Amino acid sequence: MSESRLKSFNYAIGMFGTSIPINMLKTYAAIYYVDTLGLTTIQFASILSIYTFIDALDNPVYGFLSDRTRTRWGRRRPWLVIGTLLLVLFFIGFYSPPVGMAAATLFGYCMLFYIMTGTLDSVINANYGALFPELFRTDASRAATNALRQAFQLVAMIISIALTPMVTSAIGYQMTAIIYGILGGVVILYMALTSREVAITEAEEKPHLWNSIKDLITNAKFWIAGFAGAFYSAAMSLVLVSMPFYVKYTLEIPESQATFLFAAVLLIAIGCVAVWAWLVRRYALIPVWRAALATLTVAFIPLFFANSLVTALVASALVGFGFAGAITTNDLIGAKIMDEDTRKHNVRREGIISNALGFMNRLNGLFTGAGFFLVAKLFDFESGLNPGPQPGNAARFLLTVFPPILMVLSLGFSFLINFKPAETAPASSMTD
Repeated sequence: MSESRLKSFNYAIGMFGTSIPINMLKTYAAIYYVDTLGLTTIQFASILSIYTFIDALDNPVYGFLSDRTRTRWGRRRPWLVIGTLLLVLFFIGFYSPPVGMAAATLFGYCMLFYIMTGTLDSVINANYGALFPELFRTDASRAATNALRQAFQLVAMIISIALTPMVTSAIGYQMTAIIYGILGGVVILYMALTSREVAITEAEEKPHLWNSIKDLITNAKFWIAGFAGAFYSAAMSLVLVSMPFYVKYTLEIPESQATFLFAAVLLIAIGCVAVWAWLVRRYALIPVWRAALATLTVAFIPLFFANSLVTALVASALVGFGFAGAITTNDLIGAKIMDEDTRKHNVRREGIISNALGFMNRLNGLFTGAGFFLVAKLFDFESGLNPGPQPGNAARFLLTVFPPILMVLSLGFSFLINFKPAETAPASSMTD
C-alpha cells in the first residue's frame, strides 16, 4: 500500500469507530427507553431538546479549545484519546440502567447518560472532522478519502443499525453496547495514533474565541451549509429512530426484521458511494450535492405506500442511493468553508468550524423531539405500553412524511451557496 493510500486508510477508518456507538445511541435509544422501559414520548422529546440546547452552548467551546491546544502529541490527538475513553464508559452506561428504577429516576438517568454520550461524541467528531481539511488539501484527494471513510461509516451502520435488532435479541442491549463501545473505541484510538497531524509552530497565531464566533456569525456560507446539513441530518435521524416503530406498527411484522430494511438502505449506499465520488471528480461539487439532496427528497414517496416487507425493501433502495450521495458530498462542503475561512483570515481554526457545523447537524435532536411530540398529539402515541389507536399511521408519519418535508428545506438552502473555483487549499506548509 502506498504512503498516500495508507494515510487515507488510517484516517478514514476512524469513521468506522465514531459511527458504531453514536448510531446505536441515536437509532435505538427511543425504542429501548420508550417502547421497552416505558419512558413517555414527551419525556424522550424533552431529553432531546435539553441535549440540543446544551450542545449549542458547548460545541463552539470544544472547537476553540482544540484549535488553541499545543502539545507534543498535537492539537487533536489528546482530545481524541481522552474523549474516546470517556465515550465508551458513558455509552455502555446508557444501555445499562439499574433494574426497577422509578419513572422519575429513569428519566433523569436517561437524560444524564444521553447528554454525556452525545457531548463526548461531539468532542471526538469535532477533532476528527478538523483533521480532514488539514491532512488532505485538494478536492480530488478529499473526494477519494471521503468516499473511503463514508464506506467505513456505512459498514459501521450495517453493524450498529442493521444487525442490532438480531444482536440485542440474542444477547441484550447491555452486552451489545459493551461490544460496540469497545470495538468503536479501539478503532478511534488506532486512527488517532496513526494519523500524523500537520505541525503547528508556536509562532503561528492562535484563534481567539470571540473573533472566531463573530466571523462565523457573519459568514453567510456557514449558515447556508449549516442549515442545509441540519435539515438533512434531521431527516436521516428520524429515519433511524422511526424505522423500528415503522416495522413493528406499520408493516406489522417482527421488530427484528428492521434489520432487512436497514441493510437494504446501507448496502445500496455502500455500492453507490463510489458512483457519487466519481460524479464529484467528473463534475462540480455543488451540482452533485444538490442532485444527491434532490434524490433523497423524492426517495420517501415510494416508502409511504409500502405495505409489506418486500415493497418496503424495494422502496428503501432509492433511499440508500440518495443517502450515499448526501454523505459523499456534505463533508466536502464543510471542508470548502474551512478553506475559505483560512484564506480570508489567515488563521487556522478548523476545530471550531467543524464543531459549529457539527452542532448544526445535531439540531436533529430538536426535530426528532418535535416528531415524537407531534405523534403524541396527533396520534395519541404515548409509549409502548400505550401506543394509541393509530400506531401504524404514527410510525408512517415519523418515517415517510416528516423527513421529506425536512429534505425540501435542505435542498432549498443548497441553491443559495456556491464557491469560486480553487483546486488547492491555503497554507502552503500543508501537503497532501
